[in-house]
Amino acid sequence: MAITGRFVLLALLGLVPLVVFPAWSTVLFVAVGLLLLLVADLVVAASPARLALERRQPGNVTLEGETDSVVTVTNGTRRKLRAEVRDTWQPSAGAVNAAQSLVVPSGERRRMTVTLVPRRRGDLKSPHVTIRSFGPMGLAARQRTRTLPGQLRVLPPFHSKRHLPSKLRKLRELDGRAAVQIRGAGTEFDSLRDYVRGDDVRSIDWRATARRTSVVVRTWRPERDRRVVIVLDTSRTAAARIEDEPRLDTGIEAALLLAVLAERGGDRVDFLAYDRRIRARVESASKGNLLGQLVQAMAPLEAELIELDWQQVPAQVRAVSAHRSMVVLLTALDGGAPEEGLLPTVAQLSRQHVVVVASVRDPLLSAMKEERTTASQVFRAAAAERALLERSAVTAQLRQLGAEVVDAEPHDVPPLLADTYIRLKAAGRL
Repeated sequence: MAITGRFVLLALLGLVPLVVFPAWSTVLFVAVGLLLLLVADLVVAASPARLALERRQPGNVTLEGETDSVVTVTNGTRRKLRAEVRDTWQPSAGAVNAAQSLVVPSGERRRMTVTLVPRRRGDLKSPHVTIRSFGPMGLAARQRTRTLPGQLRVLPPFHSKRHLPSKLRKLRELDGRAAVQIRGAGTEFDSLRDYVRGDDVRSIDWRATARRTSVVVRTWRPERDRRVVIVLDTSRTAAARIEDEPRLDTGIEAALLLAVLAERGGDRVDFLAYDRRIRARVESASKGNLLGQLVQAMAPLEAELIELDWQQVPAQVRAVSAHRSMVVLLTALDGGAPEEGLLPTVAQLSRQHVVVVASVRDPLLSAMKEERTTASQVFRAAAAERALLERSAVTAQLRQLGAEVVDAEPHDVPPLLADTYIRLKAAGRL
């Protein structure tokens, strides 16, 4: 039972006779009268337990997008429903009008539409709906919380998609002109031609030669479509916020742009989110829209407050692709001891694969390095300088191991990683 403000006001007004006529009979009269009004209003109020509730799930929406959650209330009682209904979405769902007043006559139904503008990626939930049913006088109300699960999946916004047209133009310019890495005689059959001096005798096609009067050799075309394996670090370092965005979200943006670009370039793309176990995986062999599968797999990802198991990363990559691939590690250069985790892993992967390490650099470091007015700013500048020097040292060590390194501020990481892919493809290193 809930007592409304209107009842409180009547109770205060009922104290007037107590001041003017301070007799016990008057006190009793006022108290009984108010109690009777309260009971009468409660009896006439529709029972929230007997209402039929139905929810239409909002489905999926991109971050910063807008969608609706619809709750249908059916009044199966004999009394008119005058209620305040609250759809209890968690705060990050951004419910604009979560509480609404409904008037539902007996035997009828009404829809309550709640506008959601989510402020966080992931799976957001509304476990129940709270109904407060008022009587005709509005003095008191019955309240009940009904279980009515609702779920909204907020997908990554993919802001870096704006770079895709320019990167695709660069990729198309390479078609037919890009250098490719030739190993032996090649891997794919191209055509037949007449033998000339200097040709490898092992390439002679004896069946075609038997049908003709001249010796015929096979020509081979090196394989152009390679595999791209993207490994996204979801360990504790991914939880760091850089420019009011988790490092994990920047990694997701970079992975999306690279994956779509590589798929358009004819390469096979595999995605892996990993810390100590696989958090998400999208295989290139699966059918359907790659971008749709990626955003669905990435949407519920959260950074785990544990260390990344670097020793298992090569095995995870090997389980995805046993052939030479472009392996992209989206991780941090400043987390833990790189000489014990990142560097040995890159050294092992570089023996077979082309390795690219992409990391997000905090722009605050560059700003702190320049501010040296006060003593405290000098100390902060020294700390920032040291952090940048350590990153530079790790970058130099990675390049000595044969890896490509993309170390940039959040908004620059996705396009620079895409440019690295295009450059490697043009150089024939894929």
